[in-house]
Amino acid sequence: MNAPASSRPHPTLPAKVLIAVDASSASQHAVAYARTLVAPGGEVRLVSIAENPRTLVPMGTLVAAALDSARAELARDADEALAKAREVFAGKDVRVDTAVIDLSKVGGNIVHALIDAAQTWQADLIVVGARQHRGLLRWVEGAVSEPLARLSHCPILIVPSAYSIKPDRLPEHILFAVDGSRHAEDALQYGVRFAAHDTELMAVYVVDRAVRLTDFVPIDVLEDAFIEEGQQALAAAKTLLAAASDQVATRLAETERTGDDIAHTIVREADHWNADLIVMGTHGRRGMARWMLGSVAERVARLAHAPLLLVHSAEG
Repeated sequence: MNAPASSRPHPTLPAKVLIAVDASSASQHAVAYARTLVAPGGEVRLVSIAENPRTLVPMGTLVAAALDSARAELARDADEALAKAREVFAGKDVRVDTAVIDLSKVGGNIVHALIDAAQTWQADLIVVGARQHRGLLRWVEGAVSEPLARLSHCPILIVPSAYSIKPDRLPEHILFAVDGSRHAEDALQYGVRFAAHDTELMAVYVVDRAVRLTDFVPIDVLEDAFIEEGQQALAAAKTLLAAASDQVATRLAETERTGDDIAHTIVREADHWNADLIVMGTHGRRGMARWMLGSVAERVARLAHAPLLLVHSAEG
């Protein structure tokens, strides 16, 4: 039996949110989405990274004066982007500070600069846009998404630039991709922090029915095993989600036999259900096939039309 709404906990939103900011519309879109996701009285750190001009143009083509001018322009762009992002949080009960990381001075790359900033500040959540200016977090190419999701010790929220934001509203439909692993359970436990008692929650387990030349076990045998595992995973997920919301559903989804995969199925389910947040673990298992490993999360990040929350398991 579900607990009465009055006994449900309120959303326990993250108290320290780090947002990667640049001059792109995708970045500003992510900032607008993140505005509602910070706990009252919490902290927001807006971080903009000024790239090293020597990495943007071939060595030897810039003299010292030209390099200084390029660095100054990149720094101005970063400052302007931060000022614009800061305005989004006007009137919110949060403390906002800003930081520019100049890679020409500190060295390294964008991924490690963000990870170091988040770890030093002990962020609860990192927020990024799905596409960014000057290659910053180019999720569609996978050059940054995999190492950031793999190396970061805190969850990462990816906000697609095309997603239609509902101003000052928490997610109303949260979809959780589960596979019965500890990693998926950790993602469930973190994701419900954004749920109120009337938030609609959906747990989805995908049975991979696609036939591949590398399958050594008859597909019917695999399907039966996956269905049994999926039913157990969904039952466990439903119990956990029911503690956070009165509106919980589960679904055992299936890929098509050919030309399909788990990432596309997750995205289809999210679109069909009008999810405004997808939650996944960055690692996990899937019986004999470990489908929650980075490759699936990366493909979902490329395909998803809704924000995607990637949670790195504590045991990972």
